[in-house]
Amino acid sequence: MRYLIIEHFKKDKILELYQRFDKKGRMLPKGVTYINSWIDENIETCYQIMESESLEKLQDWIANWNDLADFEIIPVLTSAEAKTKILNKDSNTK
Repeated sequence: MRYLIIEHFKKDKILELYQRFDKKGRMLPKGVTYINSWIDENIETCYQIMESESLEKLQDWIANWNDLADFEIIPVLTSAEAKTKILNKDSNTK
């Protein structure tokens, strides 16, 4: 499953966050894969796409960072997956 992770950096912890990342990397548990990320121009919010075998494994990753940021987890589909889901749902209702 893919997730959009919205990571709100704690204002007084941004330097510490980047220092930890520089020293330890992403600290991803087995079963969690980083896809890509974007950070707003004010360097306050990070938007990441992650894949995870389970929500529990994703929570394990967040536990490595939740002292430095607050997280929102949103399960997401690709556009193609959403189209297939909608069209299959529509054809099953006829």
